[in-house]
Amino acid sequence: MNRRRHNRSLEEASEPSKRRKFIACQRCHSHKIKCSGDQPCAKCRLVGCADECEYTPRDRQVKVSESYLDFLLSENRRLKEQSASSANTTEADHDAQPEPVPPADAPDESNTSVRNPLIGDRAWFHRYDPSAPPLFVGEAACTAFATRFRRFLTGNNALPHIPRTQYVKEEHIAAASATNIQWPSLQQARLLVKIALRQVGYIYHLVLRKSTVEKLEEIYRTGDFDCPINQCKFFALFAFGEAYSMRAEPSSGSRVPGTSYFARALSLGQVLPERTSITHLETLLLLSLFSYYLNRRHSALVLIGTALRLGLSIGLNHNIPESQLIDPVERQHRIRIWWTIYIFDRMWGSKMGHPSQILDDDIHLDMPSNVSPAQLHEEQFSDTDYLTANIRLARIVGETIAKLYSRRKYNETFLQRVQKLLKALKNWVETLPGHLRLNEDDQETSKKHISSLHLAFNQCVILTTRPTLLHLLIKLNETNANNDTISQPVLTLGEACIHAARHSHSLILTKWINGSLPVFGYFHAHYLFSSALVLAMSSFLPIGSPSDLGAFESGLEVLRSMSENGNLAASEFYHNLEQVKHCLDIRKSKESKTNSAGRPNTASGLGPAVPSTLTPTTSTFPPATTTPVPTIMTAAEDALINSNNTCYGQGPTHPNMPPGSLAVPTTAGGFTTAMAFLEPTMQDFLAQSDFDLGLLHPVDTYMNDESLYTCHGL
Repeated sequence: MNRRRHNRSLEEASEPSKRRKFIACQRCHSHKIKCSGDQPCAKCRLVGCADECEYTPRDRQVKVSESYLDFLLSENRRLKEQSASSANTTEADHDAQPEPVPPADAPDESNTSVRNPLIGDRAWFHRYDPSAPPLFVGEAACTAFATRFRRFLTGNNALPHIPRTQYVKEEHIAAASATNIQWPSLQQARLLVKIALRQVGYIYHLVLRKSTVEKLEEIYRTGDFDCPINQCKFFALFAFGEAYSMRAEPSSGSRVPGTSYFARALSLGQVLPERTSITHLETLLLLSLFSYYLNRRHSALVLIGTALRLGLSIGLNHNIPESQLIDPVERQHRIRIWWTIYIFDRMWGSKMGHPSQILDDDIHLDMPSNVSPAQLHEEQFSDTDYLTANIRLARIVGETIAKLYSRRKYNETFLQRVQKLLKALKNWVETLPGHLRLNEDDQETSKKHISSLHLAFNQCVILTTRPTLLHLLIKLNETNANNDTISQPVLTLGEACIHAARHSHSLILTKWINGSLPVFGYFHAHYLFSSALVLAMSSFLPIGSPSDLGAFESGLEVLRSMSENGNLAASEFYHNLEQVKHCLDIRKSKESKTNSAGRPNTASGLGPAVPSTLTPTTSTFPPATTTPVPTIMTAAEDALINSNNTCYGQGPTHPNMPPGSLAVPTTAGGFTTAMAFLEPTMQDFLAQSDFDLGLLHPVDTYMNDESLYTCHGL
């Protein structure tokens, strides 16, 4: 009986199946939903897509797995990329091995509703060096964005990344640590600590202010200079004091003052204690922040990662019962130390495109609050509202990296994710307390920590919108202006990016002219570099202005001056901008020859011809060459602009600059932080439903390809 059944099954297997093999339509297959198998299927009839319901025929004679087809497609893409450039000139060609075959049940990668259209399949790396592993290049990094822009300008998609060479090397750290670094005199120690608390203590919560000064006095009074924990903490503070009070430190072999104290603190600190302390976490925060002054971004990320993991070991991400810690100052200090770690984790990761090291869902800690009485709070802590605003902004930054620059898959389209991020930024601006807003009459009089907060906000707006700006530029360069159109949301995002860049540019250059720009700080140089890239792109676009190119050159000059004064980050960014300017000159020369042959010119004289219909008629952004008053500006701002003749291309020059080389507004009165969100087109964009953004504006056709960047070969 069993033998008979077995023979029957063999006979049935040897003959072609008489039964109909079920095949799902393409739409149901891509969404991983059950298909009725009809023509059209029930699902397609329900959503009104009956005309698009198609079935993929399958050959019953030759069976090929989907994984093998995916492998062939990926291999085809790889060979096309390899043929476009030499293996010696592109950083991506080191990955010459075939990509791994994905499993047969892998999701449909071509579905843009679940796939991030921003980046390609493979990560970016610097060119391979056999002596060292290649360095990862995050898409969110400004230097990576500069590489994208240079490739567009030259048309050479094999241009490599510019390596980072301007940073304090390990041998210099070791040499500085080996020197006999002693405690300074009491008077000098007091000054260095007070400078550090003043310059960085108001921006980030790093230590308890009054307790730190009292501990310093106790150390000098008792002569207890040998405690390594206290020595690490105070030497790190001394490093900041020297960086903000000196101009050079030739004895350490480094261009950055305070390097010797930093190196000594780094060598004395125990990186992996089995049981950490709050003082040890304070030191890690200080060392991580100062690493940016030495342009050691990877070291800063590792240090803050260590602080985060050690913080988890003592439960900093949870509320501790009051019965275990009664002192309200210590409880609040514990809370604020964690949130500073959180801010650094998000902000440092955004600088290089690295993911956050802890999810928001894993944090069960109260937000910072005031301690009673008020005098006690003011002696030990900075402004609670300021720290809260910084935390909220860091959370948005972390979401921006995860939703726009990662290879995660989302159900929302690209524009839907951008819209949610911009809604969060708009809410951040609208709910900002009045004392944390910039002084619109004279933004230079605003306190340093307030302007730093607004610069960080502008950078988040740029980070959210600049991929769309670059693709708007690419689209206008590739398209036939008579036949193509670009949706209003894409233009709106480009305008917001340009506005944020102009605002940051005016804030930083005003500080530099007035002599209040930190010489050795990292972040002002970074924000100036980021805004300069956007302004260079703006000069190509009808929504921008040709004179934005002058603002780009002004930023280049400021970075050059900062670099000559010893700022290592400015040296790196200046070198990158020099290469961008070189590519701009090449592009301009080519376009001039083309235009002389009869090709129509653009607003900037550099890019392709674009239709006048692409220029938004509802925009109220102040152009870079004139000073019209936007409709959303107050009468006081109107009077201020008219009285100061605020415009690009005019204003005082700096003594270290050649005359006429600076193009900067004399005041920043033409720009406000919230202006981009008050635009009618931006309000319309933010008001659209997810359904409208997903169907009516699917990120334009050029953003529906496999990759937002690589679909253009960048």
